[in-house]
Amino acid sequence: MTVGEAQRRPARAASAPRNRKRPRAKRDLLDLGSLSTAELAGLLELAARLKGELRAGLEHPYLRGRTLAMIFQKPSLRTRITFETGMAQLGGHAIYLAPQDIGIGERESVKDVARNLSRWVDLIMIRTFAHEICVELALEASVPVINGLTDLLHPCQLLADLLTLRERFGDLSKLRVAFVGDGFNLAQSWIEAAALARFELRLGCPAGYEPQREFADRLRHGQLGLLTQDPREAVRGADVIYTDTWTSMGHEKEAAARRRDFKAFQVNRELLGHARRGAVVMHCLPAHRGEEITDEVLDGPRSLVLDQAENRLHAQKAVMVWLLRPAIIGSATAPAPLKARARMP
Repeated sequence: MTVGEAQRRPARAASAPRNRKRPRAKRDLLDLGSLSTAELAGLLELAARLKGELRAGLEHPYLRGRTLAMIFQKPSLRTRITFETGMAQLGGHAIYLAPQDIGIGERESVKDVARNLSRWVDLIMIRTFAHEICVELALEASVPVINGLTDLLHPCQLLADLLTLRERFGDLSKLRVAFVGDGFNLAQSWIEAAALARFELRLGCPAGYEPQREFADRLRHGQLGLLTQDPREAVRGADVIYTDTWTSMGHEKEAAARRRDFKAFQVNRELLGHARRGAVVMHCLPAHRGEEITDEVLDGPRSLVLDQAENRLHAQKAVMVWLLRPAIIGSATAPAPLKARARMP
């Protein structure tokens, strides 16, 4: 069984009627690699549709009466607000579970947390350190599990980023994307995204900060782009320049060394000059202004950071609808009744 797939429910009893349908296999979103190209396209199309409906003042309560449990071992502004707001806009309810509420893997085993939550809620999102916790949670839960971030991957951020680029450029396969910085979870999710959407990905990372070998090999062997220690080579001719914090949560003790090692990898006006004219800049936030990116670039006209942040809401709503009501993807018209919101005068 691969990551992103889940166990089937118990088989029906032998005495069950032959014409009764088998239950659908549970799906999770732990990574982008478990998606097909068609599923990625469907998620982005659904996210765009949900965004359009929201902006038109149309309600879409596709998940009315459903409950999302949100497990946080790492704090976040965007992840909590967008999942909680998104579930409310879909007609459901979200419950925030702080680290001290569960103590997952310490006070209570991952297995027990998964099995208990599965009796109460319809969907689980987890934002944690070890990817293995996310995988075990999905294997033990009978309801879908979403990876809100682990030290290995950040698929929800990438879906928002791809939605943002789709809005800006249209055909993703024609893009050259440069990621400059730490080859950590976000860079590794970019490699998965490049394999799906077939755009060119150029990673610029200091020596010793490259992606894990499995992902670096996938980048090279899949002919998806290049991995270099020269940030200028990475951004040369790029349509998109992407960066992230140099010091992720859990690496705080390395902050001083990282500032030294990443000094040449700052996204600033000079580095931007090596990209294609009109190239855009992206950052998943939070940003350490003056470190990985300058104020001038982050707040400048080429920056898409607020579009990315907004699109976390729409992309994650699409994921939740897909996991609980997959037939909605690709439907020509919305199956749930819509009504206009009352607007303020």
